[in-house]
Amino acid sequence: MVHVLVNGAAAWNTLVRLPSLPEPRSHMQFASGYHDGLGGTSAGKAVTLAALGVDVTLSTVLGDDDLADRVRSAIAHDRLTLLAEPARGGRTERHVNLMSDDGSRVSLYLELPASKGTPPDVLAALETAAVAVLDLADSSVPLLAAARDRGVPIWCDVHDDDGAGAYARPFAEAADVLLVSADRLADPRAYLQARVDAGCRLAVCTDGSRGAIALDADGWWSVGVAPVAEVLDTNGAGDAFFAGLLSATLDGLGTGAALARASATGALAVATTDLGAPRATAKAADELARSVDVRRG
Repeated sequence: MVHVLVNGAAAWNTLVRLPSLPEPRSHMQFASGYHDGLGGTSAGKAVTLAALGVDVTLSTVLGDDDLADRVRSAIAHDRLTLLAEPARGGRTERHVNLMSDDGSRVSLYLELPASKGTPPDVLAALETAAVAVLDLADSSVPLLAAARDRGVPIWCDVHDDDGAGAYARPFAEAADVLLVSADRLADPRAYLQARVDAGCRLAVCTDGSRGAIALDADGWWSVGVAPVAEVLDTNGAGDAFFAGLLSATLDGLGTGAALARASATGALAVATTDLGAPRATAKAADELARSVDVRRG
């Protein structure tokens, strides 16, 4: 049975929609909407992978508060096993995300729980994993070496890494497959080229409504976007893209078809207010993927 370990954040978020992000001055602004829901990049990947038919173990840190109960309820799925380490202080991670109509976001961290170490059950899950998805979190750092020692392929999402910051470096350097956003990269192609030259099997840079580019040992890929009738929420779209790419790879699809499913899964995510695409299916993603232009070059 194919099994994936995902390690990193699961949180409870308040998402506030605004016409535009606030300017850095004192003023009043009216929200166009708001809601509470599941947050955390690892939770977004895990629920989308489970929806796409992948057996996944989510290793995270949760408190003993009512927010932890909400997170547990939101991620419940027959294909998802939760390993929740108790947070120091007992408080679950919590954010307020300001989301603008153009897709920009500011995340305000209200609570960031600390890990107590690597629990034995996480290492046991790693032993049987076909892939280790190690997100940016302190708890993932020791797992980078542990996965490498066990020969488990490492997939990392370094989000808006700028190529210079120290925190993302171990993740970018350890990844067999790497996903990054174009948001803070002056030269995305140079960034991806450096990673592939260093041994990364596939490096992908997403750029919102402009699609994505990718690089493997055989050259460049250009990835278009899937059509979306209405963008409701971009929160977790990158996580859904990642999950679509991983699920397609595990299903044996080639790189081009996997990138098409990734783009389609990201499109399914922005058409819902949920984190990621928790109600997607591989069939629905592949049907939508037929409209995605993926080509070499």
